[in-house]
Amino acid sequence: MKKVLALALALCMVFTLCAISASAEEGKVFNIYAWNEEFKGFFEKYYEVPEGVTVNWIITPSDNGAYQQKLDEALLNQANANDDDKVDLFLAEADYILKYVDSEYTQDITALGVTDFSNAYTYTVQAASDAAGVVKGVSFQCCPSALIYRRSIAEDVLGTSDPAEVQAKLDSWDKFNAVAADAKAKGYYMTASFAETYRVFSNNASSPWVDEEGNLQFDPQIEAWIDQTDEFIQNGYTLTAGVWDDEKNAQMFADGKTMCFFGPAWYFNFCMGNAQDPEKGCSGDWAIIEGPAAHFWGGTWLLAPAGSDNPTMLADVMNTFINNEDVCTALVANEAQFSNNIAVNAKFAEDPDYGSAFLGGQNDVAIFSGMTNNIVWENHTIYDQLLNEGLQNALQDYYKGNVDKDSAMQNFYNYVNETYPAIVTP
Repeated sequence: MKKVLALALALCMVFTLCAISASAEEGKVFNIYAWNEEFKGFFEKYYEVPEGVTVNWIITPSDNGAYQQKLDEALLNQANANDDDKVDLFLAEADYILKYVDSEYTQDITALGVTDFSNAYTYTVQAASDAAGVVKGVSFQCCPSALIYRRSIAEDVLGTSDPAEVQAKLDSWDKFNAVAADAKAKGYYMTASFAETYRVFSNNASSPWVDEEGNLQFDPQIEAWIDQTDEFIQNGYTLTAGVWDDEKNAQMFADGKTMCFFGPAWYFNFCMGNAQDPEKGCSGDWAIIEGPAAHFWGGTWLLAPAGSDNPTMLADVMNTFINNEDVCTALVANEAQFSNNIAVNAKFAEDPDYGSAFLGGQNDVAIFSGMTNNIVWENHTIYDQLLNEGLQNALQDYYKGNVDKDSAMQNFYNYVNETYPAIVTP
């Protein structure tokens, strides 16, 4: 027995020394590439960095593709970079995530020890998986997007502000378009941007922007959005402002005349500042519903670069932000996030005392939890971000009266030809 115990202790010491050695062989600088400081704030609050490791943030704004250019340069040099300069983790958005997931510059995270996706929402895992189903990353948030409406305006236009009743009156595009006419008759706008409903349509496309032969194609959902927007602009149901323009944002003030906005939790919590203004805002006069169609907007994925010299910490960061219940709970309770943890969100959804003051006490987690099963991740391409933005920019010129519609579409085709020469345009 003594010999057995001695052997067991010896083996334990060997394994311990191996583990220490493996840990010691990993890098002491952990480089994270991002385009803003949102995740940096969460990371610094809720992640315990291993002793002896320095975290280095390389943050480049995404304007004009600057972030991707910086990241691409680093990934191309990854194999020859010094250990302290290697990319250990990088962030990506839904609009261009496939560019990195379907490449050799990212690696299988299940091989690193990130294997439990049981509480992650399905589409977030699909978005981070390559064509063969290999998972390359995780998202710390889920971003179902809602129709956000002014309660007081809904009361005037629809005769009710109750979310269930408003949903029944706006659960299809035919109803939505009809109510837009009613809102106009009452002196209101239905939306405040020509592009406000774009993502609702594009998220539900049944075909990708580019077919297998490399031809540009317009999905019926994109065509339906153009038809709706033509009607809305011609009839004065919306404004010609862009999604982020000041003209649109001004409609969020208490004296605004717009009934509907669209966005996920991060949008009404962080981007509707005018509505939250203590003097000119109207916090509490809002509510959310699913609206005409389920969709999502945005989300931040943590991707695993091939060649990281910190695989243990890389896996630990990912596991922390999807499977650590304390951390996911803090993201909801303290940061107004809709976490990527089904079990944690369920607790908030079932809590009768939980609610958003901005939404008049409505439990937004409960509403979002009911939407997630309807979200689909299909027909995405590596071209999505620039083609989506390019179409909207070209058509805005038309809606503002700068060019006719045919010229706007030709300008879009020219933009596609310059940006992606391999795509065949009409």
